[in-house]
Amino acid sequence: MRGILVVDKPSGWTSFDVIAKLRGALGTRKLGHSGTLDPMATGVLPVFVGAASKAVDLQENHDKTYRAAVRFGLATDTGDITGNPVRRKECTVTRQELEAVLPSFLGEQSQVPPMYSAVKVGGVPLYKLARQGKEIERKARTIKVYSLTCLEELGPNEFLLEAACSKGTYIRTLLEDIGAALDCPATMTALRRTAAGVYTQDQAHPLEEILALAGQGRAEELLLDLETVFAHLPLLKVNPGVEAHLRNGCPTSHYKAQDGRYRVQDQEGNFLGTARVTGGVLNVEKLFVERA
Repeated sequence: MRGILVVDKPSGWTSFDVIAKLRGALGTRKLGHSGTLDPMATGVLPVFVGAASKAVDLQENHDKTYRAAVRFGLATDTGDITGNPVRRKECTVTRQELEAVLPSFLGEQSQVPPMYSAVKVGGVPLYKLARQGKEIERKARTIKVYSLTCLEELGPNEFLLEAACSKGTYIRTLLEDIGAALDCPATMTALRRTAAGVYTQDQAHPLEEILALAGQGRAEELLLDLETVFAHLPLLKVNPGVEAHLRNGCPTSHYKAQDGRYRVQDQEGNFLGTARVTGGVLNVEKLFVERA
């Protein structure tokens, strides 16, 4: 079994909970996931199954898209509705006022990770220190917000936003920063990831469906091809001689292709892995088939 299983993570589960459940259901420990989701969050969690787990760190597209509900007038210690209130303020935010400040959060910016996060300091996740009542200094990270839109007014002082952003962006923190710009505390009341890299919620399967098919021995039907991870790379089809070189880790000289990275298929269209051409020399980068 090899491929990408796009899970629609249910609320109340950690990403690790999902992986642990799937290890038993799929009968393999070779699982990896892309982009951790908080327990309260739902949505797209790509799981890399079998030999595909070697591709988790090879993705180039780590961008994410989220839909988040924000409530103004309340701040909590976790930045979301599951935390303890730390500040309340009587204030009214209109949709017009909210939409007026959103453009200032587009583009590159510095963001300090929240204490309730999986970021490690000295090998210890910040959330463990936060649960002990500790707060330590955190280094700001550079993130990028590509788009930020108000989709709907859910009620008084509560709105649904959509954000497309770079890897490492904390939506809770972004919402708190938006609240600060409006001089009104803010907290996240719901979060759903609708896209992670090249994978979207249209490709995602509820965990219940996956477990049901796994029980019938049919979970493999839900797997996307590993090649989808590298779909952005130009395709290179190689003849059996070049394929043998790649499988043996040998370079192929005088190769007629432009310099750059490629996804490689054999003559039958089977995905072999990735390779790079430099100065007319083709070298294997990563194979997902057995070497000769």
